Amino acid sequence: MLRHDASPIHPIGAPADVSGLIALDWGTSSLRAYWLQAGKICDTRAHAWGIRHLPEGGFQGALIDITAGWPRLPRLACGMVGSRQGWLEVPYLDVPATRTQLARALRSVRADDGMDVHIVAGLRNPLGPDVMRGEETQLIGAFATQPALAEYSSWIMPGTHSKWVSVRQGAITDFCTLMTGELFAVLRQHSILAAGIDGEASDPDAFARGVVVARDSGAAGALSRLFSARASMLDGALAAASVPEYLSGLLIGEELRSGLATQRFRQDAAIQLIGDAALCERYRAAALLFDLELAQPIADAAAHGLWHIACDAGLVDAGPFAASKETSSC
Repeated sequence: MLRHDASPIHPIGAPADVSGLIALDWGTSSLRAYWLQAGKICDTRAHAWGIRHLPEGGFQGALIDITAGWPRLPRLACGMVGSRQGWLEVPYLDVPATRTQLARALRSVRADDGMDVHIVAGLRNPLGPDVMRGEETQLIGAFATQPALAEYSSWIMPGTHSKWVSVRQGAITDFCTLMTGELFAVLRQHSILAAGIDGEASDPDAFARGVVVARDSGAAGALSRLFSARASMLDGALAAASVPEYLSGLLIGEELRSGLATQRFRQDAAIQLIGDAALCERYRAAALLFDLELAQPIADAAAHGLWHIACDAGLVDAGPFAASKETSSC
């Protein structure tokens, strides 16, 4: 049975303990689950059960398995689980959007255990048009834990589909998507650029070289330089095993070049990062070649965002959170 109302729901059999939450960051290729108690992360589990790679039993089976042994607590999910291909499609909210608006827009699906899984809406930018699912929750978590960033900040969220985002006065006001990660995978696996490459070598110099080529590509852009990966290898100027590093630098460099060229995102202060730590370090290294400062990435942003949205929606009691750093236990 599906539920579509946005009000907080406490069905028969729901847990009495509202100081805890099961938070689910459910994307296309992975599922990460957090057990939170009074705002503190007690346990984390991850599996390659994105919406395109579900186990036997589908969404229900994945949920049961990844939360096995955890207490019965309210459950809140974000990401592609709320997409058209997900468990329940949740309509997008247009930007500008705040945490309060996201909390009011939750939709719910009833699981086989009689409890609901509440799902966060994604965001739509009519300017593109453009959309995001999951990143909005990471942003909420990031600037809920660092309130100064909520007033005026810009963000890069590296990944398969990187996001550049503006935040103003607690609202997500603008964003755009750059398909850097997916483009790299396609070129690496299916293009002539990688033909004849048997292995890969870590090569920071090749990566930096790719970044600089993109940076200096001017109005032509890095698309006009892509074949240089192949030509440089054939000329002997680039080792075959270093082609992936060069290509990575070229694409990340192009993301930075084009993102900065739009002048839509604040550059007079450090741009904030959310994402995989190793990937964020690549972006930080590339940014240095643009004389651009990228901050250290913020960890566990999705979990904290889900907690704060759950508090605003009345799914959990926000009261204990203020003392959670000192008194909460799991």
